[in-house]
Amino acid sequence: MEGSDLKQKLLSEEEEELSLVERVWRESKAMWIVAAPAIFTRFSTFGLNVISQAFVGHIGSTELAAFALVYTVLIRFANGILLGMASALSTLCGQAYGAKEYGMMGVYLQRSWIVLFLTAVMLLPVFIFTSPILILLGQDERIAQVAGTISLWSIPVMFAFIVSFTCQTFLQSQSKNVIIAFLAAFSIVTHVFISWLLTMKFKFGISGAMISTSLAYWLPNIGQLIFTTCGWCSDSWKGFSILAFKDLWPVVKMSLSSGAMLCLELWYNTILILLTGNMKNAEVEIDALSICLNINGWEMMISLGFMAAASVRVANELGKGSAKAAKFSIVVAVLTSLTIGFVLFLFFLFFRERLAYIFTSDKDVAFAVGDLSPLLSVSILLNSVQPVLSGVAIGAGWQSIVAYVNLGCYYVIGVPVGLVLGNILDLQVKGIWIGMLFGTLIQTIVLIVITYKTNWDEQVVIARNRVKRWSKVDSADHEKEVGTKYVDS
Repeated sequence: MEGSDLKQKLLSEEEEELSLVERVWRESKAMWIVAAPAIFTRFSTFGLNVISQAFVGHIGSTELAAFALVYTVLIRFANGILLGMASALSTLCGQAYGAKEYGMMGVYLQRSWIVLFLTAVMLLPVFIFTSPILILLGQDERIAQVAGTISLWSIPVMFAFIVSFTCQTFLQSQSKNVIIAFLAAFSIVTHVFISWLLTMKFKFGISGAMISTSLAYWLPNIGQLIFTTCGWCSDSWKGFSILAFKDLWPVVKMSLSSGAMLCLELWYNTILILLTGNMKNAEVEIDALSICLNINGWEMMISLGFMAAASVRVANELGKGSAKAAKFSIVVAVLTSLTIGFVLFLFFLFFRERLAYIFTSDKDVAFAVGDLSPLLSVSILLNSVQPVLSGVAIGAGWQSIVAYVNLGCYYVIGVPVGLVLGNILDLQVKGIWIGMLFGTLIQTIVLIVITYKTNWDEQVVIARNRVKRWSKVDSADHEKEVGTKYVDS
């Protein structure tokens, strides 16, 4: 370990001798290696649901309403929980890769599979009993019955998230995620063809659309599993191991805090739609808000790509033992994302309601979109910073701290302020959105302060201790496992 520390010290001194421009260029390359494929993959995944919704819309209006209900509520709910819990793997694999403890990464991946699989099993009743739950909540019985069918077909999609999120995180931690982007591109092209074949050509209806959707999620998963387990990750994947079932509790704890952190973020915008349902002229308001949130959702894919890049870069540098490099990677990631966000902020501020005509021909809705455009622009600007800081938290392993910050800023401050502005001060949907943006702003400021005040040398020690502690446990168990096999033979 002393030799490794000496080597790291020499590398740090070498980097310090580089000019600022050279350091920024080097860090930007390392960041974009992760960010670019991650952004493309998220755009592709987001596009899968849009394509499915488009084909379902040609089947019938009831089917479209049911599909939108299942994917806006149920799938987003499951996605938030599983994606959040999988982000714990980013901390563990990223720091292990930085510390060159490659052999541990495959064990972490298998432990994450176990934790997420058990979580998905616990979510199954919600998918199985969707119809009676929706009817109990007052939903139209016809829509509820179709939604129940769609939710049953969506179970393979939920289990696909387990492989997708964990393998992507595992590969991203090693900057091997170009393969993910290629598989995502293949998946979306295949999805368009199979959806057309099954729904338009052979008229299989909902069954055809959902078979195509499930295949679209599982095809890249199969490719990722082959890439991970069949030799392309020989340093980090040593085969299936019984060690995956041991020392699970630390992974469970980190997964739960990670899940809480990201779920509180991902569900925040959903509350906007729910609160807007009680507004005056709700139909126009909801249509306008849906267009704005659709645009915001596409832009969010860029931010989530930078979140992945920030978590990988911070985790890798902390694992290496370089506090200065970790801090520098944060600055580069935040400034790059903020620059892109500022350009988009000006773009949407300038075009306003003209963009709405891409989605609607209704002048009232377009005017309402134009009225909401300043809030959309501010939301995009905040989204260019806040997810990157969340990625920093994931890379450093602060998920539990950020979960409390999100709970306080979003739900104790943002939602109540939005309700007061929207209902009491009668600002309607604008008031609700302003309140929720205020919560996001407070959360962003708090995360900036936490990041700035952090002793990064201390974070290096914490990361090193985590890697050493788990490495020793796994090494001891591995020796016992090998010794037992040797005696038995």
